[in-house]
Amino acid sequence: MYSFGERKDTSIVDEPFYAHYLNKTEADHPMREEVLKSQNASFDAVVKKVYQAEYHKEHVFFKQMSHHMCGKLPTFAVNDKNILLIREPKGMILSFSKVIDSPTIEDLGISSTVDLFHYFEENDNPPIILDTGILSENPRDTMKKLCAKLNIEFDEAMLKWESGPRAADGVWAKVWYASVHASTGMIASSPQKITLPHKYEVLYRTCLPYYSFLRKRSIQ
Repeated sequence: MYSFGERKDTSIVDEPFYAHYLNKTEADHPMREEVLKSQNASFDAVVKKVYQAEYHKEHVFFKQMSHHMCGKLPTFAVNDKNILLIREPKGMILSFSKVIDSPTIEDLGISSTVDLFHYFEENDNPPIILDTGILSENPRDTMKKLCAKLNIEFDEAMLKWESGPRAADGVWAKVWYASVHASTGMIASSPQKITLPHKYEVLYRTCLPYYSFLRKRSIQ
């Protein structure tokens, strides 16, 4: 999201269905009440008032969490360019566990991401899959390939940004975005070796087949 936010031709929207998800599931997330007050919890209202709103730039980048739609089909996006961002499950689980002590596969959204892949593929619009591990190893080339698939010009500005929050951040940023707020861009790095606590082993093994399915189809 921050990368696309550096483009002068692109507006960014941060997780417009988060309040819908919290309202529907009653999930006990940090800042739950603040999130519910900050957004419309109606799925249809978000589609109409946020997703289908008029924006003053050529492109709009919507950052979504697949499970935030609570099983509803994204018919509103069936003809758009859709990117599925994936991450090796160990890193994803460790990241979530810093905020949610016992994340579930539903919290991680990896199974619903596979469901989205099938949905868009069945509607003759296969999504682009971007793996954060591959992106980290070679950010410039990977972003160039991504832009080519999106039929937009690559912009060097997408690789760097100033540290700190953004005006487009959701109110939950103070809880979830510490790492990205500390970052200043995409820097090539080798994969980190991650050791998960034993209590997450079953969750990791459950996530792995979904991740492997998507990884095989990602930008290489």
